[in-house]
Amino acid sequence: MIYTCTLNTAIDMFIEMEDFLPDKVNRSIYDEFQPNGKGVNISIILKKLGVPSTAIGYIAGFSGHYIQDELNQMNIDTDFTEVDGVTRINAFVKSNQGEYKIVNGGPEITDVKIDELITKIAGFTKDDVLFVSGSLPKGVNPSILVSIAKHASDIGFRLILDISHPILSELVHYRPYLIKPNDEELQALFPEEELDSEQAILRAAQKLVDQGCQNILVSLGGEGAYFVNKDTMLYCPAPKGEVVNTACSGDTMLAAFYSTLQTSSPEAALKKAVAAGSSTAFRSGLTDFEDVDQLMQNLKVQVVTI
Repeated sequence: MIYTCTLNTAIDMFIEMEDFLPDKVNRSIYDEFQPNGKGVNISIILKKLGVPSTAIGYIAGFSGHYIQDELNQMNIDTDFTEVDGVTRINAFVKSNQGEYKIVNGGPEITDVKIDELITKIAGFTKDDVLFVSGSLPKGVNPSILVSIAKHASDIGFRLILDISHPILSELVHYRPYLIKPNDEELQALFPEEELDSEQAILRAAQKLVDQGCQNILVSLGGEGAYFVNKDTMLYCPAPKGEVVNTACSGDTMLAAFYSTLQTSSPEAALKKAVAAGSSTAFRSGLTDFEDVDQLMQNLKVQVVTI
């Protein structure tokens, strides 16, 4: 079974209006609500690709139930851990004055609920896969990620990490199956080095492989992505297009890469991942994959070397 863990789930509220002015009643011309959180997005993308998964993590209150209900309506299984409070609702406002992003903190997680989630993960088997993605909620120490990585190593299930916390450098020794840093996150893991060239990026990724990571997908946003493991180094540029929303493109890339890699070559997986991530970036929500094949036609994966 594939599990996706979102420790800090959210509802994203997208609002468009002509003007956004202080001390006025600002009426929207468009609004949309989406269940969100990086792991939640991965479950949705996997579902679109015909891959079942179970979403776990924390939810709270009416907004948490909304996320659970929306996923269940998509026929995505959930096994969330419910906590007190209210799951955060983030607002993204677009107007003639510009774009505004309001991201809230969410509920505080108690030690009891932390232990409850860890106990759930400790019950996984070696045949399971766990994506852990996104930020930490209030009350949760980054040591939770060490606990999860230890269980993955001890039990033998595949662990896939998409986290920006610097504790990632301590997790590579547990041999995660796949990590997906972007260029800034990779730089944060090597503060003493200037990762300002392809060679520098590849050397940094290779060091992580040498330290224990089995596979590394380095996202470069509009510049494409690298894939590095002990056998190969690949690069795929991104297709050109009008970027609307980059918030979920990395989640799309990761889900598409993993699912494709299970039945195809790393080259095919990287091409599909970059095209799918770009498709999401070119629209307000997650891709429907209708344009992904067309985007892939102009992409060429290259073997690169240090």
